[in-house]
Amino acid sequence: MYRALHAQALNKKKGETTALLLDGYVDEPASLGVPPYVSPQARYAYGALRAAGAEARYITIDQLRSGTAIPEADLLVALMGAVVPGKYLRGMPASARELCEIARIRRWVTVIGGAGVKFGQSDEIQSHFQHIARSDLDAYIFDFMKNGEARNRARTPEEWRDWSVSGAEAVRHHPDFPEPLIAELDTSRGCVRYFAGGCGFCIEPSHGKPYFRPPEEVAGEVKALHAQGVVNFRLGGQACIYSYMAGGVGKTETPRPNVKALKALLAGVRRAAPNLKVLHLDNANPAVIAEHPEEAAEATRIMVGHCTSGNVVAFGMESADPAVIVANNLNATPEQVLAAVRIVNEAGTERGENGLPKLLPGINILAGLDGETARTFDLNYRFLKGVLDEGLLLRRINVRQVAPTVREFATGDRNYGAFRRFKERVRTEIDAPMLARVAPSGGVLRDVYMEVQIGGCAYGRQIGSYPILVSFPYRAGLNRFSDALVVGHGPRSVTAVETPLDVNHAPMGALEALPGIGRKRAVRLARRRPFKDIDEMKAALDDPSIVQSLMKHLRFQ
Repeated sequence: MYRALHAQALNKKKGETTALLLDGYVDEPASLGVPPYVSPQARYAYGALRAAGAEARYITIDQLRSGTAIPEADLLVALMGAVVPGKYLRGMPASARELCEIARIRRWVTVIGGAGVKFGQSDEIQSHFQHIARSDLDAYIFDFMKNGEARNRARTPEEWRDWSVSGAEAVRHHPDFPEPLIAELDTSRGCVRYFAGGCGFCIEPSHGKPYFRPPEEVAGEVKALHAQGVVNFRLGGQACIYSYMAGGVGKTETPRPNVKALKALLAGVRRAAPNLKVLHLDNANPAVIAEHPEEAAEATRIMVGHCTSGNVVAFGMESADPAVIVANNLNATPEQVLAAVRIVNEAGTERGENGLPKLLPGINILAGLDGETARTFDLNYRFLKGVLDEGLLLRRINVRQVAPTVREFATGDRNYGAFRRFKERVRTEIDAPMLARVAPSGGVLRDVYMEVQIGGCAYGRQIGSYPILVSFPYRAGLNRFSDALVVGHGPRSVTAVETPLDVNHAPMGALEALPGIGRKRAVRLARRRPFKDIDEMKAALDDPSIVQSLMKHLRFQ
């Protein structure tokens, strides 16, 4: 039956074969695709289908979950991600079970690919999908559509260039289009430490010598996306942004940053999308920064000048334990990481237009690596506490267990209790005070997108790299942007009220959360509403001076 279906799908005239691309979402260390992100892998696959002459259709797993009818198609192409375990505010990567249920709904040719298949393939997947792409899904389906004999291979640089442009149209079918959608972009593939084996848990060295996409090709993809209506972009697909076209690749593990090339890359993106709202980055090797402080400082200033505020470069420190660093061939020592944190802080801590510092480092810490002991967590904590005590800023501390994508690790289960205690200590003793510095009470976070309502609270985030979760302690309208006045902090989130706040129609939870108001005064205000102006509001309070500092955040309608 499958052979007959295959022949029927491929023997149609050019343009008559209909292919449905099902985006099950990508979530990898070097690429994000869970809403509001749309991954490049999905767009490349869409572009490859179009290049092969198919009528391409795009749909997300969340659209199917919400009851959207599955479009008719001859071919189902499923993208399966979720290599990195994470928590999500709304969209959730597709499970193998979901994808298999969809595959058997119709008598169609089925293809599946993505990192979730490469590194987590199950018997269930093999029994429900006729074709499994273990390399680049886009290259596999292009060959499949052209001659019916697909092979597992990497896309060529020319295909990368062309499919990234022809696949831009897919964004128009994403439920988050045009906003809050943010397009993830690749700038390179592979790791500059490839010849030394790279970090023991990472898949990037397996690609061999890194390939850097030319600035004009990245700009071409951005131009195509911008022409479709995309205004938010993130250069997240690289092992290290400071190593982009760096000097000495293949000769040293810490190549010299190519400041000229990085400037051409970022300036090209800005020219290609003159009306962009967000341009953010991700992923940096702190050893490269530390070993070339002058070039790294200049590169950081270029990032600050061309990107939008609230930006993050995540450092893959992984561990501050020398024994773990050696056992897993990690890329940086604690001393190098601290030096890199200082360099980025010096250039990036100025507060920008969205209310956050322009560019800050993040720190990634992995538990479960070889050589780990209880002492490892103490060393990790002491490193982070030292950063805090020095007055340096970190935008994000990501603490997670290592995913066994490259190989199994023996220490994870043995130290799980110590890992949980360490993580909780970081959240309460490091994250909370650090977040209070990054987004202080009384500050305003601009353009927070209101995403979900859970119980009596609304939750939103700014668009960009690793956005801060903003909790509004009341019910609020969703799917819109609002400015947020920060009034409190949790370990990884802030509490806020919308600004300017309409006092006469604000929910009780909003009034109560205003600094100095509290429950009793909020009840008093609610009973005395409506107010004509700030003077009438002052008259309703026992201490009129309370609202003096709030005047610019209130309105009366």
